[in-house]
Amino acid sequence: MKKTSIAAGIAVAFSLAGATAAQAWQPTKPVEFVVTSGAGGGTDNFARVIQSIITKHKLFDQPIVVVNKGGGSGAEGYIHGRAGKGDAHRVIFGTNNAYLLPYVAKLGYKLSDLTPVSALALDEFILWVNGQAPYADAKSYIDAVKAKPGSLKMGGSQSKDTDQTLTSMIQEAAGVKWIYVPFQGGSAAAVQLAGGHIDSNVNNPNENIGQWKAGQVKPLCVFSPVRLAKGEAVFEGKGWGDIPTCKEAGLPLETFQMPRTVWLPAEVPADAVAYYADIMEKVSKTPEWQEFITRTSQTGRFMKGKEFADFVAKDEAANKKTFEAEGWVVK
Repeated sequence: MKKTSIAAGIAVAFSLAGATAAQAWQPTKPVEFVVTSGAGGGTDNFARVIQSIITKHKLFDQPIVVVNKGGGSGAEGYIHGRAGKGDAHRVIFGTNNAYLLPYVAKLGYKLSDLTPVSALALDEFILWVNGQAPYADAKSYIDAVKAKPGSLKMGGSQSKDTDQTLTSMIQEAAGVKWIYVPFQGGSAAAVQLAGGHIDSNVNNPNENIGQWKAGQVKPLCVFSPVRLAKGEAVFEGKGWGDIPTCKEAGLPLETFQMPRTVWLPAEVPADAVAYYADIMEKVSKTPEWQEFITRTSQTGRFMKGKEFADFVAKDEAANKKTFEAEGWVVK
């Protein structure tokens, strides 16, 4: 599958969005929030919290209808967005899968079928092991994996998705090899790790918090450039802010974060893009949004324009390198 530069396409889209200074556009009919996941998933929660904040603070007058289209790891939602070409009343909520899915699967959409609006948060990833495992830190676990290449099991959500991508990145950076075991979601991977059926996972904080509270799993390091925010203790006096970064822990992979993103269909008015970016920025500054970020242990980071384009360029390049190394890129 031939691909142009994702970063270049997004930069052009943002420059067009900024071409109209006056935000004349406003919704004139109900707005459809298209969720690229099933009900109850992370993207679903992301969109519905934004819906509730917009409604509570009356950020615009039209009603919002949330529709879930999570088939094909979210591709269904982006294809639905493509079908709304030119209609700024169809807002699509996703992750980096918006620009990464076309690399690993032949789909009914391409990135140019979407218009970037913003990102509001970053999902963090943590290296977890079973609560009874003998490893006190990430280095000791990595050493154990290195001593038995291809023997220990890393569980994750689906194949050729974020968890397997991160696993591949760790393997390349640290010179180790796991058996990767895919499950239907992070909650299943959490249960399997707590039960000792796999040796580790790289779940988000919110996916493993229940098992950590029970002492069934333990975190070794977080793939973030800085430690997570301090908060209440989760288990035995330790909370998210006490988890060392993976760089601190001696694992040579500093950062892996997944953005929570917002898109519109192609060929929408530039001032509609600016309108929604402004709405999302207002959402990101509300106490309700801050509570959601804290509760789900995400990192709040609002991005639009060049900042968003630069983030996407770096994220796309890192993931593409892994996809090519693993032979996942579709032709």
